[in-house]
Amino acid sequence: MMRINKYLASCGLASRRAAEAYIRRGLVTVNGKRITQLGTVIDQMQDIVRVDGKQMRPVRKKFYLLLNKPKGIITTARDERGRKSVFDIVTFKERVFPVGRLDRNSTGALLLTNDGEISHRLLHPSAKVYKTYRVKLDRPFAEEDLTILIAGVQLDDGATAPCRARRYTRDQAKIELQIHEGRTHIVRRMFAALGYEVKALKRTQFGPLTVKNLAIGQWRLLSPVEIAQLRQAAGLGTDRFTEKR
Repeated sequence: MMRINKYLASCGLASRRAAEAYIRRGLVTVNGKRITQLGTVIDQMQDIVRVDGKQMRPVRKKFYLLLNKPKGIITTARDERGRKSVFDIVTFKERVFPVGRLDRNSTGALLLTNDGEISHRLLHPSAKVYKTYRVKLDRPFAEEDLTILIAGVQLDDGATAPCRARRYTRDQAKIELQIHEGRTHIVRRMFAALGYEVKALKRTQFGPLTVKNLAIGQWRLLSPVEIAQLRQAAGLGTDRFTEKR
């Protein structure tokens, strides 16, 4: 037996959280009956699950891609406004989905996969998988505010966890930040709470993955070593990932 959102994630549809959106929209049926309860439990060996009419089956082979996301690109597959998506760039034959999001005006490391379990683990707060961002502000960042940033900033939905932050150039308006939280627009909100506007935001690293040698707009499959490192960061071990792509 398995919760429906976990099953949909195992089918490579989306992360568990994103799969819940399909349920709320009434697109999911189990044995022909439309469901809307997020806590629905199914028998994955017998029940027939469909999303928007298409039968879902667990993926047999898992894929992991890293994209250096350009500015002006959204991370959702569908957009009512017709804006360009990461899926216009990542022309991969298998269905994959983003692990977390980068907003339209942010750039950098974006992991895509069809592995719902690793996505769930990487995004769960208990995993404490750090993401590294380089931020350009509208004015020089004060030393006292750097201390506050590191200790935790009070937001409208609660204080942020302690983080790592430093100046990485002589430009006092540029800050490198490492956080493991995944709240919506959290980096921009942290600086806004201290009275600064983020003019540019780039995620340079997601856990062990870096876009150092990946040009903006380019993507690639992860190497077996990188997959093992990613699983280790997610607390999943490495034994299942000796298979060749």
